[in-house]
Amino acid sequence: MDGVWTGELNESARLGGSVGFYDTTLRDGEQTVGVVLDPEQKLAIARALDELGVERIEAGFPRVSEDDRRAVELIRDAGLRAEVWGFSRAVAADVDALVELGVESSVIESPLSDLKLEALDVTRAEMVKRIRRAVGHAAEQGIRVAYFGVDGTRADLSFFREAYEAAVEAGAQEAVVVDTLGVGTPEAVGELVGRTREWLGADVPIHFHGHNDFGLATAAAVGAVRAGARWIHGTINGMGERAGNANLGEVALALSALYGVETRLRLDRLRTVSELVRETAGTPIEAWKPVVGENLFVRESGAVASQFHLPESIEPFSSELVAAERRIVLGKKSGLDSIRIKCAELGLDVPEERWPELLAQVKELGARKRGLVTDEEFRRLI
Repeated sequence: MDGVWTGELNESARLGGSVGFYDTTLRDGEQTVGVVLDPEQKLAIARALDELGVERIEAGFPRVSEDDRRAVELIRDAGLRAEVWGFSRAVAADVDALVELGVESSVIESPLSDLKLEALDVTRAEMVKRIRRAVGHAAEQGIRVAYFGVDGTRADLSFFREAYEAAVEAGAQEAVVVDTLGVGTPEAVGELVGRTREWLGADVPIHFHGHNDFGLATAAAVGAVRAGARWIHGTINGMGERAGNANLGEVALALSALYGVETRLRLDRLRTVSELVRETAGTPIEAWKPVVGENLFVRESGAVASQFHLPESIEPFSSELVAAERRIVLGKKSGLDSIRIKCAELGLDVPEERWPELLAQVKELGARKRGLVTDEEFRRLI
């Protein structure tokens, strides 16, 4: 892949093929504590996701509120290239709300782990009946259903299989393996996805929906793809409950750059969409965040500045791949090459013999203010 400088290390791990993305920023992402998105904001994000190349957008859960219902209507009528999906519990009234809105595809969820069933005081047998009723009702109404087994990675395997087979028998055409609490290792997720494929057959596309509680959501998504998952769920910036969801941008970059898996996600638009979502939701992200972090292509260290002219020597992939700006900043950790590059950048004609003096002043100022030296402060030093 052009602009990726990872050497030959990963050649044996390349997978090839392709995978699609199912974005749940507008539903699962909005479950981030304190985040509230109004219908117009959701529409703006949906349009951005569509331009990003996301193939499926979960518009929301219309029974949550009138605002959520309105958001689904706006996105439904926006003329997007992406498929617009809904969200429903295994409850007939939820399905009816989707039917009224003319939503053609939806995940239908129900809890599967014994811990969840105990908390809800529902038996396994009763839950299977609910799955059959809700999925069957949705299928009869012409909705394409992807069955979504909540907390599936902690469910008893025999009951997991029973529930998914019941959903497919009732009319579900797709199935989502769900790691609700982010407990699955990449190896375990791959094993579960592989078994689910075997149980349901080649004609049932398998999705993976993962959370990041142990910091493994991206790796788990890769494990799912390795095992044959055809759809990966996630959110922009990885936002969501607790530690968030799988980060679509990170998954897309890892799959395409490291594993040779094709996706339709436009990597050069990721940072723009990331900024839109973080500003709209009011959720700042770390400057060192993979793919979209502010500092990824910014260099303060003098040792690194000496190699700045050759991006491949200090970066694993090109800034152009994700439409980011490369730049040198000044501070306590700067070196003489930092001074040289900054002078050239600002068009300042400073004799080389003055660079050591300037460097000493930059270091002193950076240490004193415990931060970076701005371009204007550097000009004043000169």
